[in-house]
Amino acid sequence: MTANKLSHYLPKLRFPEFREDPIWSAPLLAELYDFKRTNNLPRDELNYIAGTIKNIHYGDVHTKFKPLFRVENEHVPYINPGTRPNEFSDDAFCEEGDIVLADASEDLGDVGKAIEVVSLDGERVVAGTHTILATRRGSVPVVGFGGQVFQSAAVRAGIRNEAQGAKVYGISANRISAVPVPVPPTEAEQQKIADCLGALDDLIAAEGRKLEVLRQYRQGLMQQLFPQPGEAAPRLRFPEFVNEAWDSTTLGTLVSETERPIVMDDETEYALVTVKRRYGGVVARKVLKGKAISVKSQFLIEANDFLISKRQIVHNACGLVPAELAGSIVSNEYSVLTANNGCDIEFFNYFTQQPCVSDSFLQSSVGIVIEKMLFKLDWWLKLAFPFPSFAEQQRIAACLSWLDSRLALQAQKLEGLKRHKQGLLQQLFPSLEEEAR
Repeated sequence: MTANKLSHYLPKLRFPEFREDPIWSAPLLAELYDFKRTNNLPRDELNYIAGTIKNIHYGDVHTKFKPLFRVENEHVPYINPGTRPNEFSDDAFCEEGDIVLADASEDLGDVGKAIEVVSLDGERVVAGTHTILATRRGSVPVVGFGGQVFQSAAVRAGIRNEAQGAKVYGISANRISAVPVPVPPTEAEQQKIADCLGALDDLIAAEGRKLEVLRQYRQGLMQQLFPQPGEAAPRLRFPEFVNEAWDSTTLGTLVSETERPIVMDDETEYALVTVKRRYGGVVARKVLKGKAISVKSQFLIEANDFLISKRQIVHNACGLVPAELAGSIVSNEYSVLTANNGCDIEFFNYFTQQPCVSDSFLQSSVGIVIEKMLFKLDWWLKLAFPFPSFAEQQRIAACLSWLDSRLALQAQKLEGLKRHKQGLLQQLFPSLEEEAR
């Protein structure tokens, strides 16, 4: 897209005080920014303890840093003291308003992911390996606007269009120089957009911290509610159970493998499920007609069955079947377990999320390459662990289930805010789709 075409854009949503202002302009990226030198220091020349210069690594741009980068709020590594200090002249250091882009990614959607340096807090910061450092030529765009406009559909698409590569996509300063950057005509409107989206970013960050606190609390509570290695009882007990012992019990007395084989019809549609790694739960996979399912040995699953993926359990791929997936089918690549008398299956699900049980999955698998290891259910069911009474199992499960519901609500709230942010980005910035129409 040319700058001339984009210059005719107006966003769908404009603040009332600016609706009579002139249309937006679309200068090329190189008209707004100059490019500065970056370094190629590897991770082993960085540390998180001491130093005088901090380094923005492209991996952190992809995974950690917020779009509006405030060094005081981010965990940024130092360059090891004495590491090529003479390489860093004054023009190598970041300034507030600079844009740092990751110049490589295995995902086309992430290539050119950018952050704007909005606060340095007196620190000396440089941009590192696989980054592009762009510094403003003047006062446009205002600090705080750049980090938002580089998330807009127009700029993201422009950068993606300049990416090259097959398995790894890359960009260069030269290639992205001609990407149009939509900018409002006044600094006041730029600042209004920056303040609006910046406030939403702050809210998203705060809700993200709440979610992380809940996750840490859950992890700590799990450690307290289950016996630690070498201990016969947990450190935290509900008052009504403090005098009851946890007895060593083999898993085979608690759960049993249950097979419900089916005969598939070629024209009947069947819902297939899968189990996500890292205790990610049982989720829908796809719906296929019987003739399209290559593995003909299939089994029906019901709500509250406990599924184990025989080839992925070394990555903790197990969990309960939710009610909405009852009636789905799985192949013989899965073990389907149901609770025996005296076992609360929800408690059993939480029990399996302990590190010691995760270790037992690996110990009960055979193979040399971890991705090809095969789980031996009969071995695993012979293992013994401390278990409480059925009543205490239910009490613990109810406690953790309530906490998980709070976690789910907080995660939904956070995702809702992120979707709202994406919607605002689409509304507050001109989009390529409008020009195509």
